[in-house]
Amino acid sequence: MKLQIGIDGKTYEVEVEVVEDDAIQRQPNYGPYPLVPATVSAPLPAARTQSAVAEENVDEEKLCRSPVAGVVIKVNVETGQTIEANDLIVVLEAMKMETNVTAPSTGKVKNVRVAQGDPVKVNQVVVEFE
Repeated sequence: MKLQIGIDGKTYEVEVEVVEDDAIQRQPNYGPYPLVPATVSAPLPAARTQSAVAEENVDEEKLCRSPVAGVVIKVNVETGQTIEANDLIVVLEAMKMETNVTAPSTGKVKNVRVAQGDPVKVNQVVVEFE
């Protein structure tokens, strides 16, 4: 079989001989380790904590949630502060990228639930509004 290969802008024509038959299926070789069959278990239902039940009764418009999982690198508001829509609230870092979390509407900060250096999950409440 003939192939053309380009290296540094030059084209070379090479002839290749097939020494193994590709039709034979091969098992992957993982070295001297024995193969262990995979097991899958269903996750246990999460226990409902008192804070989770309390959050269900809160108006979503009065919460600001994290859009990504990451680490808080800057908190730009404090309790009692009045903010306008689109004001910067928190800066998160996820995979070496910074994400700005902004206020969804005008209001007053009731509670800041995170501090610089805290890890956050997706949809975790970071700030509550009055």
